[in-house]
Amino acid sequence: MIIIKGLLVTNHFLTSEKFNTLHRHLIESAEKSGIELLHKTNLELACESSFDCEFALFWDKDTTLAKRIENSGIRSFNSSRAIELCDNKAKTYTALDGKIKMPKTIPAPLTYFKSDLSDFVSRAVEILGLPIVFKECFGSFGEQVYLCKSVDEINQKLSEKPFILQEYISSSKGKDIRIEVVGGKAVCAMRRKNECDFRSNITNGGTAEAYSPSPEEERIAVEACRILGLDFGGVDILDGGFLCEVNSNAHIINIMNTTKTDIAPLIFEYIKEEIK
Repeated sequence: MIIIKGLLVTNHFLTSEKFNTLHRHLIESAEKSGIELLHKTNLELACESSFDCEFALFWDKDTTLAKRIENSGIRSFNSSRAIELCDNKAKTYTALDGKIKMPKTIPAPLTYFKSDLSDFVSRAVEILGLPIVFKECFGSFGEQVYLCKSVDEINQKLSEKPFILQEYISSSKGKDIRIEVVGGKAVCAMRRKNECDFRSNITNGGTAEAYSPSPEEERIAVEACRILGLDFGGVDILDGGFLCEVNSNAHIINIMNTTKTDIAPLIFEYIKEEIK
């Protein structure tokens, strides 16, 4: 029996089968939980001024739209603020700095166009050493993340786009742990490995296996989500207990196939508890 009407918000321009499979799974899982989930894209909603739903499951990074939905009195899962903090790697680092163990990180100064950052790069290399991890502030699935072995390689990556420079944790080359958190609880985890890349992402050729996180790893994941204000999220942890990244709308199909834990119904049960 349908008892709640929700809105699934996704990006209009991500139309590959990978994303379509995820969206269908969320809609089917919602129905099993007694939720009618109407699927709309950010383009379809861009000119709307009202939203006929009791909540929004916001599976996108269009935080302007998420905030508009919230301003209309509808709760968004995750919130626009939490999505914004996770989407921008510099903001993630700043929010967690001093509270969660992370690799040494230096956000680049703001520039409005491609500028001479040679002094900044040289100083950052003195502090962080080489090789160094270059991350554009915006990007998913390991995209726009590079391992630079020299100052010249760093300079070749520079553009007008914001970025951070980060200490390279060599012991975690090509491997990490992804822990999924829902409602303040770690619900499942997988260990990812990539023999051919320093990034562990499955999209880049990595593999995964089910993993039982330590109490400390669970604590890191849960606390990071709490600080960032996430209702649910995927937390990546490197060897040594260093938090790498936090994902506000992680692609949950891979971890479901790996661990046999379906996160979608857990999300919907949490939402029902929150809005009742």
